Amino acid sequence: MLILFGTRSYVYQLAMLTLVCGRCGNPAAHALRKRVTKFTLFFIPLFPISTKFSTQCTFCGAQSQVEKAQAESLLAQIGAAAPAPQPQVAGQPAGQGQPAAGQGQDANPQQG
Repeated sequence: MLILFGTRSYVYQLAMLTLVCGRCGNPAAHALRKRVTKFTLFFIPLFPISTKFSTQCTFCGAQSQVEKAQAESLLAQIGAAAPAPQPQVAGQPAGQGQPAAGQGQDANPQQG
């Protein structure tokens, strides 16, 4: 009997924040991200194993881990009533599987 199990990571971008970077010292936009690792059985994600939060500077690319309480306070400061984030499987480009704006539809239909 062959049982296939493993893990898969999903990355959610929660917000874009303007912070002073601890590495380069520039006030720049930082992406606040949540990484959830889930246990999979037969490639079906069943339950989360770990959850980690991080910020990444858009100026220099430095990434730093953030505690859950600190991430929640950052979200509360900006009044994050944002729509539910779309999951992104780690290692895949952000737009994969989603058509770009204007694709799949004729943006300028001609009547004739």
